[in-house]
Amino acid sequence: MATQILITIEGKEFHAELNDSATAGGIVELLPMTVRMSRWGDEYYGSIETEFELEADARDIMKVGELAYWPQGQALCVFFGPTPASEGSAPVAASAVNPVGMVLDSCAPLKKMGSGVTAEITHA
Repeated sequence: MATQILITIEGKEFHAELNDSATAGGIVELLPMTVRMSRWGDEYYGSIETEFELEADARDIMKVGELAYWPQGQALCVFFGPTPASEGSAPVAASAVNPVGMVLDSCAPLKKMGSGVTAEITHA
């Protein structure tokens, strides 16, 4: 069953849902957490300092609003538009990531935020 979470960035709340993957389950165990995130195109990513293996469904082409874990950087990622690796409008990760969930609200406010943000992630 999916886990409901709340991501608060720069005072803006984003309701999200984590999937049933092993990685998402591991992230749930870390909640609540504060993650300092950097921007790469229309993606925020930040280290959660926990190692999870690349899963069988790992991929680099993502959807707007998708949440993922990037094993190479031990980072949680929030995709909200094209990244420097994109050739079109779809977000593309720097390398394969484990999809862990989806933001349920509009990600449009993220586009107006700066190069670095702090995300507070809690159970909803």
